[in-house]
Amino acid sequence: MDESVSTPSILTRDNGASIAYHRTSGKNPGVVFMTGFKSDMTGGKALALADFCRIRGNAFLRFDYQGHGQSSGDFNDGTIGEWVSDAIDALDQLTDGPQVLVGSSMGGWIMLLVARARPQRIAGLLGLASAPDFTEDLILAELSDAQVAELNATDCVLLPNDYDDAEPYRINKKLLEEGGNQLLLREPLKLNCPIRLIHGINDADVPWTTSMRIMETVTSADVEVTLVKTGEHRLSEDHDLERLRQTLGALLDQLENSPS
Repeated sequence: MDESVSTPSILTRDNGASIAYHRTSGKNPGVVFMTGFKSDMTGGKALALADFCRIRGNAFLRFDYQGHGQSSGDFNDGTIGEWVSDAIDALDQLTDGPQVLVGSSMGGWIMLLVARARPQRIAGLLGLASAPDFTEDLILAELSDAQVAELNATDCVLLPNDYDDAEPYRINKKLLEEGGNQLLLREPLKLNCPIRLIHGINDADVPWTTSMRIMETVTSADVEVTLVKTGEHRLSEDHDLERLRQTLGALLDQLENSPS
């Protein structure tokens, strides 16, 4: 069956939200994929990892946050904290045992926040163009005076969307203000699991130096950063997906062969 079009299962949260997901059973460590801003679980990276884990035999989970993909809710009502809450619920209710979290862009921020909240459940982390603190460092810090005025007058600002020229990103003031409560790169981040980070030098959305800041901020000594000279933000070309599979496979090998 083509999982990109198959009907998802639904996790009903205590707040009534419906979280759509696909789960494949298998051995641990399991793998949980966390999508990026306004992305969903049918993207190329999610499906490539679903196939990879199925062949390898590891459990795999992918899901949509509220307001994304096939889950309930309006994207414009969402915040980083709410989406982190979705991810924690998915981890708690849909997985068992140690898990490797894989986060793409905003998913890399959510991945780190989930790992901080559930350190005992996290065996390893793999970030792709991870974007922690982007509401503060990459949006608020770069708004023009005119955009700040627009934000204050209308509670939102429209920003260019390089991936969909017909529909700019609508960034709500609530998202930016709540994001200030989720910042991670201002003080040491107590995560001690193996962490792998991949970032493109040509990333026009999230600078590659962000991955270096993550490495410097986390307390783990087992951190490796792979910089891709020609890589852009999405890292979704065939050679990017192969690198992703190789990196995840090596991390799973390390974890599976480590003493308990």
